[in-house]
Amino acid sequence: MAITTNTFTSFDAKGIREQLSDVISSISPEEVPLQSNLGSVNVSNTYFEWQTDSLNAVSKTPRADGDDVGNTFDSTSATTRVGNYTHILRRTAIVADNLSDQSLAGRSDEMAMQLAKRGRELRRDYEAVFTDNNAAVAGNSSTPRETAGLGAWIATNDIMGTAGSPASPTGNGTDARTDGTQRVFTEAMLKSAMQLAFTAGGKPSIMMTGPFNKTKVSGFAGIAAQRYMAPSDGPTTIIGAADVYLSDFGSLSCVVNLFQRERDCFLLDPELAEIAVLRPIQTVDLAKTGDATRKMVLGEMGLQVTNEAGHAGVFDLTVS
Repeated sequence: MAITTNTFTSFDAKGIREQLSDVISSISPEEVPLQSNLGSVNVSNTYFEWQTDSLNAVSKTPRADGDDVGNTFDSTSATTRVGNYTHILRRTAIVADNLSDQSLAGRSDEMAMQLAKRGRELRRDYEAVFTDNNAAVAGNSSTPRETAGLGAWIATNDIMGTAGSPASPTGNGTDARTDGTQRVFTEAMLKSAMQLAFTAGGKPSIMMTGPFNKTKVSGFAGIAAQRYMAPSDGPTTIIGAADVYLSDFGSLSCVVNLFQRERDCFLLDPELAEIAVLRPIQTVDLAKTGDATRKMVLGEMGLQVTNEAGHAGVFDLTVS
């Protein structure tokens, strides 16, 4: 197709105003399922402590009529005192001052937008810290404190690969778990971990995995609601994902966590873990040193695993 000679087109024109949408699209993942499912507790020290306890073993010893206790009494054990450290994380932003006098597409305030992004980034950072296989570090004047992550707490109810070893015999966060040989996640592993937790008195209700191993879970026989009634006058819907796993020891909500290690699967009781907050995520003004505004987004929090025996883990899983 040809156009008439000397037709003035948009390709010839100068000064056409640009078209820039006022919508800014972000695709980065920002869901933090561990923090979203746990409660929080305020603490007043960089080292925060709590106590754990357990009952004596079951006894089936019969007693005779009128039996006198005498000098024989059941054993009394002291509570176990454990603790963890707070973990400081920060993000920063610096924005030239003249941006506040310019017309910006998609936002009215550049610094406000940057601070909102830094806050979301910081929540993701904490999610990775809390789910890591990272031992507690007390820190000193030259070494930052570090909070022990889930991998360093769950020690009683572990299903691990060959050569893997628990974080600590007492599950106190002082030692990271030793990684073992990776193998494919199976339903038998999950059942074994749930049985261990149940036998120890735990009641996990959340199964948290990385995206690859979530696809493995969707193939397990124990997933619930694989099908639902489709309308007769519409297309049939096929469910290919597992949202709930029904085990012999309770149901598990299946949650994907993009920020945990893919090789780990956590079985968690949200009543037995909390986020300990010394300083919530906050914005701090920094000293002005030139023609720009400087701010910092900072938090100081730690992970409190109230009783690690109430949780379980299937570790050393393949990641692809």
